Amino acid sequence: MAGCFSFGFASLFPTLPASSETICFQEILPFIPPPPGVTLEKNSSSYCQKGNSMSEGDFNRRDFIRQAGGAGAAMGLASSALAARPAAKMSSRIIGANDRIQVAAIGVGGRGYYVSGVFHKIGAETNTCAIVGVCDTYQKRVTKARESYKAEVGTLDYREILSRKDVDAVIVATPDHWHAPIALEAMDSGKDVYLEKPMCHTIEEARQLVQTVKETQRVLQVGSQTTSGDQWHKAKKAIADGMIGKQIMSQGSYHRNSIEGEWNWKIDAEAGPDAKGEDYIDWKMWLGKAPKRPYDADRFFRFRKYWDYSGGIATDLFFHVAAPMNICWGKPQFPSRVVSSGGIYAFHDREVPDTFHLLAEYPEGFSVVLSSSMANSQHIPGLIRGKDATLIMVEHGRFEGLTDHITVRPERAASPEYLAKFGKEEIRIPVDATDPMRKHVTNFLDCMRTRQKPTLDVETAAHAQVLISMSVMSYRQGKVLYFDEAKWKVADKPLKA
Repeated sequence: MAGCFSFGFASLFPTLPASSETICFQEILPFIPPPPGVTLEKNSSSYCQKGNSMSEGDFNRRDFIRQAGGAGAAMGLASSALAARPAAKMSSRIIGANDRIQVAAIGVGGRGYYVSGVFHKIGAETNTCAIVGVCDTYQKRVTKARESYKAEVGTLDYREILSRKDVDAVIVATPDHWHAPIALEAMDSGKDVYLEKPMCHTIEEARQLVQTVKETQRVLQVGSQTTSGDQWHKAKKAIADGMIGKQIMSQGSYHRNSIEGEWNWKIDAEAGPDAKGEDYIDWKMWLGKAPKRPYDADRFFRFRKYWDYSGGIATDLFFHVAAPMNICWGKPQFPSRVVSSGGIYAFHDREVPDTFHLLAEYPEGFSVVLSSSMANSQHIPGLIRGKDATLIMVEHGRFEGLTDHITVRPERAASPEYLAKFGKEEIRIPVDATDPMRKHVTNFLDCMRTRQKPTLDVETAAHAQVLISMSVMSYRQGKVLYFDEAKWKVADKPLKA
């Protein structure tokens, strides 16, 4: 599942703000002269530009990167990653109805190879797209994917992909800690992005992704394919039609019990940074801005077990629950309060919990309860409770599983007005059970042509990301956490009214 990435500008400046309130070099490259309009603060080696918000037309993130990148280039520091940033100012290719979309895959491990394979199959059947480039930090994966798709380019360096003008879109299927940095660079390079879930690794990255989609007008589809399932959209209509009354609580789960399900994927013992040829792994690239450490095969091949690269159950599994719920509700919503619990009860080979639960409260007056274990496969039905009825989206509880109907089950104590309109009997609403993965990819390709929002757009996904990221933070800190939507900030005390 490893992807391909290196030390680009994003890794040098991981917290660079998308707005222009304060932009600083923080002693990272003190020998580069300040970009035009940026002053060096007294008693500091930081370059800071203080100004108003980006909406007021002042110095913004890409302006800074463009100018700083130019200064770096003068000193031989402008890598292709630096050079890629200004490309957002250039227009990308306009894709016509009959044009074939050129796609490259960054990260072609287990998941990335599968997703790129779906694109390849659709392209072979319809001639609407083609995989023209592949990238990974593990040479064996690069070779396999390039040969499978007859791709023109196979590389260990994602920047080679982003610098190509013949690439219209990229699939980002790397470990989580590289999702946002590569997606941000890709959009700034004029590419549309199919970004595997979770959308990113931190709340700040989610904010930057939302901002960058707005700035660049790129199409970004987050790869939780279950959101293309018809049941969530039928549930959205049912709730909008008043079929459950006042929304009270949403519940869901994601349980499994298998070797693959616990993320103990096969390790290639011969592979590593000291190996040659097909067994070579660029470990330095793979780590990126994560803490530096000697090569660890378990971290490389089983990265979801470690906090540096993943949020464990919350980010890998709960994203598939939180994202469709945000669709069902009618509009995406941020939580106001989140608490989580769980522990390592069965698998003592990891940092992240094997059993995990979260409870969240929302400003509009309802709660979310999610449960998961990697040591037991029995699910809880996925449903939304209302004052007058319960809406059951997946009776079997598998949010990624297919279903041919959703069910509205009225409460015995439903209001007379509700019963007069909908009756007291259970209502089954049929849904289309078409493969959601193919629908999700096709939707992304269609939106690249129409420039419309895809099914799981960046803003909807960001609302799910905030929930699951806060749950990780709550678990690790042992605290109830609160979210300030206006500031995109998390606090451990209730917000002042």
